[in-house]
Amino acid sequence: MSIARAAGIISLATLFSRIMGLVREQVFAAQFGAGFAVDAFQVAFRVPNLLRDLFAEGAMSAAFVPTLTKAQQDGGPAAAMRLANLVINFLLVVLSALCLIGILTAPWIVGLLAPGFGDVPGKLALTTLMTQIMTPFLLLVSLAAAVMGVLNTRRVFFIPAVAPVLFNLGLIVSGFAIAPLMPRIGLDPIVGMAFGALLGGLGQLLIQLPSLSEQGFRWRPILSFRDPGVLRVVTLMAPATIGLAAAQVNVFTSTFLASTLQEGSVSWLNYAYRLMQLPIGLFGVAIATVTLAEVSRHAAAKNMTDLKATIGLSLRLVLFLTLPATLLLIALAEPIVALLYQHGRFSAADTAQTAHALWAYAVGLAAFSGVRVMVPVFYSLDMARVPVTISMITIGVTVGLYFLLMGPLQHAGLALATSIGSLLNFALLFIALWRKVGSMGARTLVAASMRILLAATLAAGAGWSTATALTRGHDAAGVAYRALVVGCGLAAATMIYLSACTLLRVPEMKSVSETVQRIFGRNRT
Repeated sequence: MSIARAAGIISLATLFSRIMGLVREQVFAAQFGAGFAVDAFQVAFRVPNLLRDLFAEGAMSAAFVPTLTKAQQDGGPAAAMRLANLVINFLLVVLSALCLIGILTAPWIVGLLAPGFGDVPGKLALTTLMTQIMTPFLLLVSLAAAVMGVLNTRRVFFIPAVAPVLFNLGLIVSGFAIAPLMPRIGLDPIVGMAFGALLGGLGQLLIQLPSLSEQGFRWRPILSFRDPGVLRVVTLMAPATIGLAAAQVNVFTSTFLASTLQEGSVSWLNYAYRLMQLPIGLFGVAIATVTLAEVSRHAAAKNMTDLKATIGLSLRLVLFLTLPATLLLIALAEPIVALLYQHGRFSAADTAQTAHALWAYAVGLAAFSGVRVMVPVFYSLDMARVPVTISMITIGVTVGLYFLLMGPLQHAGLALATSIGSLLNFALLFIALWRKVGSMGARTLVAASMRILLAATLAAGAGWSTATALTRGHDAAGVAYRALVVGCGLAAATMIYLSACTLLRVPEMKSVSETVQRIFGRNRT
């Protein structure tokens, strides 16, 4: 219940953040459509964003949280706060140098990432400029991730989870306040969004500092490249980066290949990927954040029984929440995209192309979330080589699938290949972890999966039937009617899913129900 409750709290905070993220994407769609400017921004942001996902929010958490947990258990809060100071100062020095290198080498990096942009006048230069502007974003979010790790170790989850709201807010405000000013200084309006990304990254860091201070942290100008704790974090971060790399490197590669397809392909993939990130953030990341903190404690105490129970419960919760989301995104892909994006310069043709990418990405939704839960477990158990090896295998298979599927399916083939690679990644990680720690309640997991899949299929069918009935013979061009179609489809699916889970006696139904009651203060027992 503590895991479910903490994940529920994070999900609520993340829900607000993801809603703001959708508003951000709507600003992009309405202001810039899908094409020249947005393609350039997405490729420019892909570089710091990829490094953020791999290095800052991925490897940093996987390496830092277990190390900090062990330091606190062995030396108390003072030792933990000293290590936090050392790691934060290490990041300041190393990443400042890395950002400088990134700014200087941006023209070469962009040319490598998007070779097709060179064929469109001005597109490569615009992408390079925005890459240089946004490169310091990596430093800001890396520091924010380090602060998040300290707070998560202290079981403070809400503020770190809500921090990304500031990033989204920075871009939203920039779309209306900074972007219109850019032509006055001879720049494309989209450049204003690059400055907005920097402002958002700064806000994401600053909002967490009061909570960090409340936990007793005081910054000190100390630096050591030989401290055992720092060395352990650095040693774990290299393989952790590779272990978490499969999904992000595949997205990175798909962007490279999409830049060679018809104009708009990069934008369609990005809009679809952002939609798919909503349930991943709500459920996968929330559960993974809590699981990492709990598993680190169990691993430090060598309590394998509770460790296995935690992993098993976390994976069942992931399936309970993401399987219905998977099928619903497939069933309602086009109505959802039309509702959220089809405004301003975003056309009906853009909606159809984005929907194709969305259903392809949705195929791997549960696997994406499951990988986020399992990879950090290996680092808590000092098994860094396993996810590294599996990640390399997955990347190789996925890249092969890119070339196989992009011909017949174009950009949707790239999304589908990414999903298949994620499914393979999840399967291999699960088998490896099973061999190391035992079954983790595998029989219960399989039985629950079958019941959840049946309930999710019924729910998706109800959602699709409802949406289809409402759109048949009606003009669904208005925003209000699109909202009605999507809302009724989701409502019908939710009702059927919860009813089916109750009838099928899915155990996670009770845990989630009790968690919701506790969070909202309605549990009177």
